[in-house]
Amino acid sequence: MTEAIPSTTAGTPPNTPPGVAPGTKTDVAPSAAARRLSIRHGRLIDPANGIDGHLDLHIADGKVLAVGEAPAGFAPDRVLDATGQVVCPGLIDLCARLREPGQEHKGTIASETAAAAAGGVTSLCCPPDTTPIIDTPAVAQLITRTARQAGKARVVPAGALTHGLAGEQLSEMATLRQAGCAVMCQAERPIINTQVLRRAMEYAATFGLTVIMRPENPFLRDNGCAHEGRVSAHLGLPGIPEAAETVALARDLEVAKQTGARVHFRALSCARSLEKLAAAQARGIAVSADVSAHQLILTEDDLEGFNSQCHLNPPLRTAADRDALREAVRSGLVSAVCSDHQPHEPDAKLAPFPSTAPGMAALETLLPLLLRLVAAGVLDLTTAIARLTSGPAAILGLPLGDLAPGRAADVCVFDPEAKWRVGPKTWRSQGRNTPFWGERLKGRVTWTLLGGKVVHERRR
Repeated sequence: MTEAIPSTTAGTPPNTPPGVAPGTKTDVAPSAAARRLSIRHGRLIDPANGIDGHLDLHIADGKVLAVGEAPAGFAPDRVLDATGQVVCPGLIDLCARLREPGQEHKGTIASETAAAAAGGVTSLCCPPDTTPIIDTPAVAQLITRTARQAGKARVVPAGALTHGLAGEQLSEMATLRQAGCAVMCQAERPIINTQVLRRAMEYAATFGLTVIMRPENPFLRDNGCAHEGRVSAHLGLPGIPEAAETVALARDLEVAKQTGARVHFRALSCARSLEKLAAAQARGIAVSADVSAHQLILTEDDLEGFNSQCHLNPPLRTAADRDALREAVRSGLVSAVCSDHQPHEPDAKLAPFPSTAPGMAALETLLPLLLRLVAAGVLDLTTAIARLTSGPAAILGLPLGDLAPGRAADVCVFDPEAKWRVGPKTWRSQGRNTPFWGERLKGRVTWTLLGGKVVHERRR
Protein backbone atom coordinates (compact mmCIF):
# COMPACT_ATOMS: atom_id res chain seq x y z
CA MET A 1 0.00 0.00 0.00
CA THR A 2 1.17 3.54 -0.60
CA GLU A 3 -0.89 5.66 1.77
CA ALA A 4 0.87 7.25 4.73
CA ILE A 5 0.84 5.37 8.01
CA PRO A 6 -0.24 7.48 10.98
CA SER A 7 2.73 8.26 13.16
CA THR A 8 2.86 6.24 16.33
CA THR A 9 5.07 6.77 19.32
CA ALA A 10 7.19 3.79 20.27
CA GLY A 11 5.91 1.84 23.21
CA THR A 12 7.16 -1.19 25.09
CA PRO A 13 8.54 -3.82 22.72
CA PRO A 14 6.46 -6.96 22.42
CA ASN A 15 7.27 -9.82 24.78
CA THR A 16 9.64 -12.46 23.56
CA PRO A 17 7.59 -15.17 21.82
CA PRO A 18 7.29 -18.71 23.17
CA GLY A 19 10.31 -20.86 22.49
CA VAL A 20 12.85 -18.08 23.07
CA ALA A 21 14.91 -17.94 26.22
CA PRO A 22 13.74 -15.16 28.56
CA GLY A 23 17.35 -13.94 28.62
CA THR A 24 17.71 -13.82 24.84
CA LYS A 25 18.58 -10.27 23.91
CA THR A 26 16.95 -8.96 20.77
CA ASP A 27 17.53 -5.26 21.39
CA VAL A 28 20.84 -3.48 21.08
CA ALA A 29 21.17 -0.53 23.41
CA PRO A 30 22.25 2.57 21.49
CA SER A 31 25.70 3.83 22.33
CA ALA A 32 26.41 7.36 23.43
CA ALA A 33 27.01 8.21 19.78
CA ALA A 34 23.57 6.96 18.71
CA ARG A 35 21.20 9.64 17.44
CA ARG A 36 17.59 10.36 16.71
CA LEU A 37 17.36 9.56 13.03
CA SER A 38 14.96 10.07 10.19
CA ILE A 39 15.27 8.14 6.94
CA ARG A 40 13.43 10.11 4.29
CA HIS A 41 12.31 9.87 0.68
CA GLY A 42 12.92 6.13 0.33
CA ARG A 43 10.63 3.32 -0.75
CA LEU A 44 9.83 1.62 2.55
CA ILE A 45 9.05 -2.09 2.26
CA ASP A 46 8.00 -3.95 5.40
CA PRO A 47 6.41 -7.26 4.32
CA ALA A 48 5.39 -8.27 7.84
CA ASN A 49 3.13 -5.22 8.11
CA GLY A 50 2.02 -5.05 4.48
CA ILE A 51 3.81 -1.76 3.82
CA ASP A 52 5.20 -0.79 0.44
CA GLY A 53 5.27 2.91 -0.24
CA HIS A 54 7.30 6.09 -0.17
CA LEU A 55 7.23 6.69 3.58
CA ASP A 56 9.67 8.17 6.04
CA LEU A 57 11.03 6.20 8.99
CA HIS A 58 11.79 7.84 12.34
CA ILE A 59 14.02 6.31 15.00
CA ALA A 60 14.75 7.22 18.61
CA ASP A 61 16.46 5.43 21.51
CA GLY A 62 17.36 2.48 19.31
CA LYS A 63 13.77 1.71 18.32
CA VAL A 64 11.37 2.54 15.54
CA LEU A 65 9.45 5.61 16.65
CA ALA A 66 7.10 6.17 13.74
CA VAL A 67 6.42 5.32 10.10
CA GLY A 68 5.15 8.13 7.90
CA GLU A 69 4.92 11.53 9.54
CA ALA A 70 7.16 12.30 12.49
CA PRO A 71 5.51 12.78 15.88
CA ALA A 72 4.94 16.36 16.95
CA GLY A 73 8.10 17.93 18.28
CA PHE A 74 10.42 15.22 16.94
CA ALA A 75 13.73 16.75 15.83
CA PRO A 76 16.21 14.27 14.33
CA ASP A 77 19.92 14.71 14.92
CA ARG A 78 20.61 13.21 11.51
CA VAL A 79 18.59 12.72 8.36
CA LEU A 80 19.47 10.00 5.86
CA ASP A 81 18.31 10.84 2.36
CA ALA A 82 17.16 7.57 0.79
CA THR A 83 15.93 9.03 -2.49
CA GLY A 84 15.88 6.28 -5.12
CA GLN A 85 16.62 3.61 -2.53
CA VAL A 86 14.75 0.89 -0.66
CA VAL A 87 14.33 0.99 3.11
CA CYS A 88 13.52 -2.35 4.70
CA PRO A 89 14.04 -4.27 7.95
CA GLY A 90 17.58 -5.46 8.56
CA LEU A 91 18.17 -8.82 6.90
CA ILE A 92 18.21 -11.99 9.00
CA ASP A 93 20.48 -14.88 8.03
CA LEU A 94 19.62 -18.33 9.37
CA CYS A 95 23.06 -19.84 8.76
CA ALA A 96 26.38 -18.01 8.83
CA ARG A 97 29.59 -19.46 10.18
CA LEU A 98 31.77 -16.85 11.85
CA ARG A 99 34.63 -19.35 12.49
CA GLU A 100 35.31 -17.96 15.96
CA PRO A 101 36.04 -19.57 18.34
CA GLY A 102 38.44 -22.13 17.00
CA GLN A 103 39.11 -21.29 13.35
CA GLU A 104 40.18 -17.68 13.40
CA HIS A 105 42.47 -18.29 10.41
CA LYS A 106 39.29 -18.51 8.34
CA GLY A 107 37.39 -15.62 9.92
CA THR A 108 36.54 -13.88 13.16
CA ILE A 109 33.36 -12.60 14.71
CA ALA A 110 34.61 -9.06 14.08
CA SER A 111 35.47 -9.63 10.40
CA GLU A 112 32.36 -11.62 9.53
CA THR A 113 29.87 -9.39 11.32
CA ALA A 114 31.46 -6.46 9.49
CA ALA A 115 30.75 -8.38 6.27
CA ALA A 116 27.21 -8.95 7.48
CA ALA A 117 26.68 -5.24 8.09
CA ALA A 118 28.07 -4.45 4.62
CA GLY A 119 25.48 -6.86 3.22
CA GLY A 120 22.57 -5.37 5.16
CA VAL A 121 22.40 -8.32 7.58
CA THR A 122 21.66 -7.22 11.14
CA SER A 123 20.94 -10.61 12.75
CA LEU A 124 22.44 -13.99 12.00
CA CYS A 125 22.28 -17.49 13.40
CA CYS A 126 25.60 -19.16 14.07
CA PRO A 127 25.64 -23.00 13.84
CA PRO A 128 27.08 -24.86 16.83
CA ASP A 129 30.06 -26.50 15.10
CA THR A 130 32.60 -24.06 16.49
CA THR A 131 35.65 -25.19 18.48
CA PRO A 132 34.63 -25.73 21.22
CA ILE A 133 31.12 -26.73 20.19
CA ILE A 134 28.18 -24.66 21.42
CA ASP A 135 26.94 -27.26 23.89
CA THR A 136 27.56 -25.25 27.08
CA PRO A 137 26.29 -21.84 28.20
CA ALA A 138 29.87 -20.58 28.44
CA VAL A 139 30.53 -20.97 24.70
CA ALA A 140 27.17 -19.44 23.74
CA GLN A 141 27.79 -16.46 26.00
CA LEU A 142 31.34 -16.03 24.71
CA ILE A 143 30.02 -15.72 21.15
CA THR A 144 27.23 -13.27 21.99
CA ARG A 145 29.53 -11.18 24.20
CA THR A 146 32.20 -10.98 21.49
CA ALA A 147 29.55 -10.01 18.92
CA ARG A 148 28.23 -7.25 21.17
CA GLN A 149 31.76 -5.91 21.59
CA ALA A 150 32.23 -5.90 17.81
CA GLY A 151 28.92 -4.05 17.53
CA LYS A 152 28.19 -4.82 13.87
CA ALA A 153 25.43 -7.46 13.99
CA ARG A 154 23.30 -9.41 16.42
CA VAL A 155 24.50 -13.01 16.64
CA VAL A 156 22.06 -15.70 17.75
CA PRO A 157 23.92 -18.93 18.56
CA ALA A 158 22.27 -22.24 17.77
CA GLY A 159 22.77 -24.75 20.56
CA ALA A 160 23.99 -28.27 19.87
CA LEU A 161 21.16 -30.79 19.85
CA THR A 162 23.47 -33.47 21.26
CA HIS A 163 26.56 -33.21 23.40
CA GLY A 164 29.61 -32.61 21.24
CA LEU A 165 27.38 -33.01 18.17
CA ALA A 166 28.17 -36.72 18.54
CA GLY A 167 24.54 -37.79 18.11
CA GLU A 168 24.56 -39.90 21.25
CA GLN A 169 23.78 -37.91 24.40
CA LEU A 170 21.24 -35.08 24.52
CA SER A 171 22.55 -31.63 25.32
CA GLU A 172 21.24 -29.53 28.18
CA MET A 173 18.79 -27.69 25.97
CA ALA A 174 17.06 -25.85 28.80
CA THR A 175 20.37 -24.41 29.98
CA LEU A 176 21.39 -23.47 26.45
CA ARG A 177 18.02 -21.81 25.97
CA GLN A 178 18.61 -19.68 29.04
CA ALA A 179 22.06 -18.76 27.69
CA GLY A 180 20.48 -17.28 24.54
CA CYS A 181 20.30 -20.20 22.10
CA ALA A 182 16.98 -19.65 20.33
CA VAL A 183 17.17 -22.90 18.32
CA MET A 184 18.92 -26.27 18.50
CA CYS A 185 20.68 -28.05 15.66
CA GLN A 186 23.35 -30.56 14.64
CA ALA A 187 25.07 -28.40 12.02
CA GLU A 188 26.35 -30.83 9.34
CA ARG A 189 26.54 -33.85 11.65
CA PRO A 190 23.57 -36.22 11.40
CA ILE A 191 22.11 -38.24 14.24
CA ILE A 192 22.44 -41.85 13.08
CA ASN A 193 20.44 -43.38 15.92
CA THR A 194 16.80 -42.61 15.21
CA GLN A 195 15.81 -43.24 18.82
CA VAL A 196 18.24 -40.53 19.93
CA LEU A 197 16.71 -38.22 17.32
CA ARG A 198 13.24 -38.95 18.68
CA ARG A 199 14.28 -38.19 22.26
CA ALA A 200 16.02 -35.02 21.15
CA MET A 201 12.94 -33.77 19.32
CA GLU A 202 10.72 -34.66 22.27
CA TYR A 203 13.00 -32.79 24.65
CA ALA A 204 13.11 -29.74 22.35
CA ALA A 205 9.33 -29.79 22.00
CA THR A 206 9.01 -29.71 25.81
CA PHE A 207 10.68 -26.31 25.84
CA GLY A 208 9.06 -25.03 22.64
CA LEU A 209 12.39 -24.99 20.86
CA THR A 210 12.69 -25.24 17.10
CA VAL A 211 15.05 -27.95 15.87
CA ILE A 212 17.08 -27.15 12.76
CA MET A 213 18.05 -30.17 10.66
CA ARG A 214 20.25 -30.44 7.59
CA PRO A 215 18.94 -33.67 6.09
CA GLU A 216 21.70 -35.90 4.79
CA ASN A 217 22.25 -39.64 4.96
CA PRO A 218 26.03 -40.01 5.44
CA PHE A 219 26.09 -43.54 4.01
CA LEU A 220 24.41 -42.45 0.77
CA ARG A 221 26.57 -39.33 0.60
CA ASP A 222 29.67 -41.49 1.12
CA ASN A 223 32.68 -39.58 -0.22
CA GLY A 224 30.75 -37.63 -2.83
CA CYS A 225 31.61 -34.05 -3.65
CA ALA A 226 29.23 -33.16 -6.51
CA HIS A 227 25.67 -33.89 -7.58
CA GLU A 228 25.42 -37.40 -8.96
CA GLY A 229 24.51 -36.78 -12.56
CA ARG A 230 25.72 -35.72 -15.96
CA VAL A 231 28.42 -33.27 -14.86
CA SER A 232 29.94 -35.42 -12.12
CA ALA A 233 30.14 -38.32 -14.59
CA HIS A 234 31.78 -36.10 -17.19
CA LEU A 235 34.35 -34.77 -14.70
CA GLY A 236 34.92 -38.11 -13.01
CA LEU A 237 33.89 -36.77 -9.59
CA PRO A 238 32.27 -38.99 -6.93
CA GLY A 239 28.58 -38.11 -6.80
CA ILE A 240 26.07 -37.32 -4.06
CA PRO A 241 22.65 -38.67 -5.08
CA GLU A 242 19.41 -36.85 -4.36
CA ALA A 243 18.50 -39.78 -2.12
CA ALA A 244 21.18 -38.71 0.36
CA GLU A 245 18.91 -35.77 1.13
CA THR A 246 15.45 -37.21 0.51
CA VAL A 247 15.93 -40.40 2.56
CA ALA A 248 17.12 -38.39 5.57
CA LEU A 249 14.33 -35.88 5.07
CA ALA A 250 11.67 -38.61 4.99
CA ARG A 251 12.93 -40.05 8.28
CA ASP A 252 13.12 -36.69 9.99
CA LEU A 253 9.61 -35.74 8.85
CA GLU A 254 8.16 -38.89 10.37
CA VAL A 255 9.96 -38.31 13.65
CA ALA A 256 8.75 -34.70 13.67
CA LYS A 257 5.18 -35.95 13.22
CA GLN A 258 5.62 -38.52 15.99
CA THR A 259 7.04 -36.02 18.50
CA GLY A 260 5.11 -32.87 17.59
CA ALA A 261 8.39 -30.91 17.49
CA ARG A 262 8.80 -27.78 15.40
CA VAL A 263 11.44 -28.67 12.82
CA HIS A 264 13.13 -26.43 10.29
CA PHE A 265 15.04 -28.00 7.40
CA ARG A 266 18.08 -26.09 6.28
CA ALA A 267 19.51 -25.81 2.78
CA LEU A 268 17.17 -28.07 0.80
CA SER A 269 18.61 -28.60 -2.65
CA CYS A 270 16.35 -30.73 -4.85
CA ALA A 271 12.82 -30.88 -6.21
CA ARG A 272 12.03 -34.23 -4.59
CA SER A 273 12.72 -32.76 -1.17
CA LEU A 274 10.26 -29.96 -1.87
CA GLU A 275 7.58 -32.51 -2.75
CA LYS A 276 8.05 -34.22 0.61
CA LEU A 277 8.02 -30.88 2.44
CA ALA A 278 4.77 -29.82 0.77
CA ALA A 279 3.12 -33.13 1.61
CA ALA A 280 4.21 -32.84 5.25
CA GLN A 281 2.88 -29.31 5.56
CA ALA A 282 -0.40 -30.44 4.02
CA ARG A 283 -0.62 -33.11 6.75
CA GLY A 284 -0.28 -30.43 9.40
CA ILE A 285 3.28 -31.25 10.48
CA ALA A 286 5.01 -28.18 11.95
CA VAL A 287 7.90 -27.99 9.51
CA SER A 288 9.54 -25.20 7.51
CA ALA A 289 12.57 -24.92 5.26
CA ASP A 290 15.09 -22.57 3.76
CA VAL A 291 17.40 -22.66 0.75
CA SER A 292 20.81 -21.10 0.20
CA ALA A 293 20.84 -18.10 -2.14
CA HIS A 294 23.49 -19.63 -4.40
CA GLN A 295 21.27 -22.69 -5.00
CA LEU A 296 18.80 -20.31 -6.68
CA ILE A 297 21.45 -19.05 -9.11
CA LEU A 298 24.06 -21.74 -9.77
CA THR A 299 23.76 -25.33 -11.04
CA GLU A 300 25.97 -28.38 -11.51
CA ASP A 301 27.13 -26.87 -14.80
CA ASP A 302 29.12 -24.28 -12.83
CA LEU A 303 31.49 -27.06 -11.73
CA GLU A 304 32.90 -27.30 -15.25
CA GLY A 305 36.64 -26.72 -15.19
CA PHE A 306 36.73 -28.19 -11.67
CA ASN A 307 35.80 -24.82 -10.15
CA SER A 308 36.48 -25.47 -6.47
CA GLN A 309 34.66 -22.27 -5.52
CA CYS A 310 31.52 -24.23 -6.43
CA HIS A 311 32.41 -27.18 -4.19
CA LEU A 312 29.46 -26.98 -1.82
CA ASN A 313 27.48 -29.17 0.52
CA PRO A 314 24.71 -29.78 -0.37
CA PRO A 315 26.02 -29.79 -3.92
CA LEU A 316 24.75 -27.65 -6.75
CA ARG A 317 22.14 -29.74 -8.55
CA THR A 318 20.35 -29.61 -11.90
CA ALA A 319 18.70 -26.65 -13.59
CA ALA A 320 15.34 -28.34 -12.96
CA ASP A 321 16.11 -28.51 -9.24
CA ARG A 322 17.15 -24.86 -9.24
CA ASP A 323 13.90 -23.86 -10.92
CA ALA A 324 11.88 -25.90 -8.41
CA LEU A 325 13.67 -24.15 -5.54
CA ARG A 326 12.88 -20.79 -7.09
CA GLU A 327 9.20 -21.64 -7.35
CA ALA A 328 9.15 -22.85 -3.73
CA VAL A 329 10.63 -19.54 -2.58
CA ARG A 330 8.13 -17.60 -4.67
CA SER A 331 5.12 -19.56 -3.40
CA GLY A 332 6.16 -19.51 0.25
CA LEU A 333 6.64 -23.28 0.56
CA VAL A 334 10.21 -22.26 1.45
CA SER A 335 9.89 -19.31 3.80
CA ALA A 336 13.49 -18.15 4.09
CA VAL A 337 16.66 -17.76 2.04
CA CYS A 338 20.01 -17.85 3.83
CA SER A 339 23.61 -17.23 2.84
CA ASP A 340 25.12 -20.46 4.25
CA HIS A 341 28.22 -18.33 4.75
CA GLN A 342 31.39 -20.40 5.13
CA PRO A 343 34.60 -18.35 4.85
CA HIS A 344 37.83 -20.25 4.16
CA GLU A 345 41.51 -19.40 3.93
CA PRO A 346 42.86 -19.42 0.33
CA ASP A 347 44.65 -22.78 0.69
CA ALA A 348 41.37 -24.53 1.46
CA LYS A 349 40.32 -24.19 -2.19
CA LEU A 350 43.65 -24.95 -3.89
CA ALA A 351 43.76 -28.76 -3.74
CA PRO A 352 42.21 -31.11 -6.34
CA PHE A 353 38.44 -30.59 -6.33
CA PRO A 354 37.42 -33.54 -4.09
CA SER A 355 40.02 -32.53 -1.48
CA THR A 356 39.01 -28.87 -1.24
CA ALA A 357 36.86 -27.59 1.61
CA PRO A 358 33.18 -27.15 0.68
CA GLY A 359 31.45 -23.82 1.18
CA MET A 360 31.58 -20.21 0.04
CA ALA A 361 31.77 -16.79 1.68
CA ALA A 362 28.32 -15.43 0.98
CA LEU A 363 27.08 -12.78 3.42
CA GLU A 364 27.83 -9.90 1.07
CA THR A 365 26.23 -11.51 -1.98
CA LEU A 366 23.00 -12.59 -0.24
CA LEU A 367 20.97 -9.51 -1.16
CA PRO A 368 22.38 -9.02 -4.70
CA LEU A 369 21.59 -12.64 -5.61
CA LEU A 370 17.97 -12.20 -4.55
CA LEU A 371 17.80 -8.94 -6.47
CA ARG A 372 19.03 -10.83 -9.53
CA LEU A 373 15.93 -13.01 -9.25
CA VAL A 374 13.78 -9.89 -8.94
CA ALA A 375 15.33 -8.45 -12.10
CA ALA A 376 14.65 -11.75 -13.89
CA GLY A 377 10.99 -11.67 -12.88
CA VAL A 378 11.29 -14.79 -10.71
CA LEU A 379 10.34 -12.92 -7.51
CA ASP A 380 8.77 -9.57 -6.79
CA LEU A 381 10.78 -7.29 -4.51
CA THR A 382 8.42 -7.57 -1.53
CA THR A 383 8.58 -11.37 -1.61
CA ALA A 384 12.38 -11.31 -1.87
CA ILE A 385 12.63 -9.04 1.17
CA ALA A 386 10.13 -11.16 3.10
CA ARG A 387 12.31 -14.25 2.61
CA LEU A 388 15.23 -12.32 4.11
CA THR A 389 13.39 -10.66 7.01
CA SER A 390 10.01 -11.73 8.35
CA GLY A 391 10.40 -15.34 7.16
CA PRO A 392 13.61 -16.11 9.05
CA ALA A 393 12.44 -14.08 12.07
CA ALA A 394 9.39 -16.33 12.40
CA ILE A 395 11.58 -19.44 12.20
CA LEU A 396 13.86 -18.15 14.96
CA GLY A 397 10.85 -17.06 17.00
CA LEU A 398 12.33 -13.63 17.66
CA PRO A 399 10.62 -10.21 17.55
CA LEU A 400 12.72 -9.03 14.62
CA GLY A 401 12.32 -8.60 10.88
CA ASP A 402 9.78 -5.78 10.80
CA LEU A 403 9.61 -2.02 11.32
CA ALA A 404 6.56 -1.70 13.57
CA PRO A 405 6.84 1.14 16.10
CA GLY A 406 8.52 -0.16 19.23
CA ARG A 407 10.66 -2.71 17.43
CA ALA A 408 14.45 -2.60 17.46
CA ALA A 409 15.55 -0.18 14.74
CA ASP A 410 17.37 -2.74 12.61
CA VAL A 411 17.27 -1.26 9.13
CA CYS A 412 18.80 -1.91 5.72
CA VAL A 413 18.87 0.85 3.11
CA PHE A 414 20.03 -0.26 -0.32
CA ASP A 415 20.24 1.05 -3.84
CA PRO A 416 18.72 -1.62 -6.09
CA GLU A 417 20.35 -0.10 -9.19
CA ALA A 418 23.87 0.39 -7.87
CA LYS A 419 26.46 -1.83 -9.53
CA TRP A 420 29.63 -2.97 -7.81
CA ARG A 421 32.46 -5.36 -8.47
CA VAL A 422 33.20 -8.14 -6.01
CA GLY A 423 36.84 -7.59 -5.16
CA PRO A 424 39.32 -6.52 -2.48
CA LYS A 425 38.12 -2.91 -2.48
CA THR A 426 34.52 -3.83 -1.70
CA TRP A 427 34.82 -7.10 0.24
CA ARG A 428 34.73 -7.23 4.07
CA SER A 429 34.78 -10.95 4.84
CA GLN A 430 38.10 -12.55 5.71
CA GLY A 431 37.15 -15.38 3.35
CA ARG A 432 37.35 -14.63 -0.36
CA ASN A 433 36.11 -18.03 -1.48
CA THR A 434 33.24 -17.08 -3.77
CA PRO A 435 32.52 -17.99 -7.40
CA PHE A 436 31.34 -14.40 -7.84
CA TRP A 437 34.81 -12.90 -7.28
CA GLY A 438 35.47 -10.33 -9.99
CA GLU A 439 31.82 -10.18 -11.12
CA ARG A 440 29.74 -7.02 -11.26
CA LEU A 441 26.64 -7.39 -9.12
CA LYS A 442 23.61 -5.14 -8.93
CA GLY A 443 22.22 -3.88 -5.65
CA ARG A 444 24.38 -2.39 -2.92
CA VAL A 445 23.75 -1.48 0.70
CA THR A 446 24.13 2.20 1.55
CA TRP A 447 23.35 2.15 5.27
CA THR A 448 22.84 -0.58 7.83
CA LEU A 449 21.42 0.32 11.22
CA LEU A 450 21.59 -1.97 14.25
CA GLY A 451 19.47 -0.85 17.16
CA GLY A 452 19.28 2.63 15.66
CA LYS A 453 23.05 2.94 15.26
CA VAL A 454 24.65 3.21 11.82
CA VAL A 455 27.04 0.24 11.64
CA HIS A 456 27.74 0.42 7.91
CA GLU A 457 27.81 3.40 5.61
CA ARG A 458 28.86 3.27 1.99
CA ARG A 459 30.76 6.24 0.71
CA ARG A 460 29.07 7.75 -2.32
